[in-house]
This record gives sequence, structure tokens and C-alpha cells, in this order.
Amino acid sequence: MIACLTGSLFQKSTERIIIDVGGVGYDVAFCQSGLGQLPEVGEEVFVHIYTKVREDAIELFGFINVEEKELFMVLIGVSGVGPKVALGIVGSTPPSDFARAVLTDDLHRLTQLPGVGKKTAERLCLELKDKIHVFVDHDDDESAVARRAAANLGDQVVSDVVSALVNLGYPQVQARQALKNVFKSIPNDEAVPPIEELLRLSLRSLA
Repeated sequence: MIACLTGSLFQKSTERIIIDVGGVGYDVAFCQSGLGQLPEVGEEVFVHIYTKVREDAIELFGFINVEEKELFMVLIGVSGVGPKVALGIVGSTPPSDFARAVLTDDLHRLTQLPGVGKKTAERLCLELKDKIHVFVDHDDDESAVARRAAANLGDQVVSDVVSALVNLGYPQVQARQALKNVFKSIPNDEAVPPIEELLRLSLRSLA
């Protein structure tokens, strides 16, 4: 199962990109919200990947932000929501805004999303109420230091620390909370540590 790709950006459009990895071109349906963060064609790119295996094809869906990939995975678990609709939702609204709309039963907001009618909006509210809190918590509880860290280091570094913790066996929610605790412990007048130190401190927080 392909979880991420690093390679040369061979081609990009409003809906798809092709990444050249060692001479092999991977055709990826790409989340529209990340288009502005893509490098120029020919430059190196890293994207998170969700792989969907069908009887007649293997489909790849790409995301710059790991939270968007996680929301996509939650959405395709909803009955009647396929990958195309899920990708359209993720590409049209931040995960935190979507989560608030679900938690407040804001059908008007949800039906403004591409591919979402009233029945689908109602189904989203019904099936996701207990699964969507993490996206609100991650955005709303983020400290000023965490925002500064993301700005200084880039979302990729933050995502890499969380991914490393997940690979070590920690749940996503627990990994995010550990990194959040590390950010909150850093005084505002101190520089944000490098990724290796962030990982070490996060592991200490989880111990």
C-alpha cells in the first residue's frame, strides 16, 4: 500500500498530478486545496497518498496536508460518499470548518460543498458526530507556539513528527496531543527545536 510519494513533479493540473519516482510516473488525483503549495514542474515534491485498490484498477489520491488525508479517509467510510465526493469536500473546506459544520448540524454549509445534497449532508452529520472531534480539537486548541512552529518549520515537519509517532504504534489523536504538549511547553521567546528534538520530546511526553 502506497502511503506517500517523493519524487519529481512531472505534470500538474487542477485535478491530477504525475510524480516521477525513479523513472516511474504515478498518476495521482490531487486535493485541490494543495495546488498552491505544489512546486514548479521538474522540482521535488512530497505528498501523502491514500491508495484505493479495485478489481480493475489502483487509484492514488494525494494530499499535501496529513490532516486532509485523514479527513478523506473518514469521509469515504460514510455510506454513499465515494472518493470523488470526499476529495471534493476536503479540497473545498478546512478540516476544522467541516468538523464544526457536522457537529452543529449546519446543513446549509454542508450542502454548499461539491457533491453534497441534503440527504448526504444529513448522513454526514449522523455518521460522523463521534469521529470528527479530533479535527476541531487539533485546530482550536493549538497554542501560539504551535502556530509559530508550523510557520517556521512548515506543515510538513509537523506532519512528519506525527507520522513518525504513528509508525511507532501511537494513535493519531495521542500523537497529535503529545506534539501539542511539546509546543505548549516551549517559551515564546525560545526557538522551536529541530524535528529530531521535537520527536524526542514527544516520545518523552508519551512515556
